[in-house]
Amino acid sequence: GDIVYLAGQVARVEGSVTDQTRDILAQIDEILASAGTDKTQLIEATIWLADIGTFAEMNAVWDNWVVSEGGPNRACVEAKLAAPRFKVEIRVSAAI
Repeated sequence: GDIVYLAGQVARVEGSVTDQTRDILAQIDEILASAGTDKTQLIEATIWLADIGTFAEMNAVWDNWVVSEGGPNRACVEAKLAAPRFKVEIRVSAAI
């Protein structure tokens, strides 16, 4: 239809929450572009952090990436991720 739904994306790189968030957002940019849309069309996002204490670190990267003030509807929670090396996972949907 008119919406693209991305599964949760995890980093291709190891490193800090900052490094992983940047990598994930770059992946999201690539996937959205291949679907014919971009981050200006985001509808919602869900962010999982292995440690909610790293929220400010992730959020600084997110705030520099997101286009509109406030960005899309977003939820952020702490969760045990699929592997210990993952510190962040992000899922988004966007209009096409």
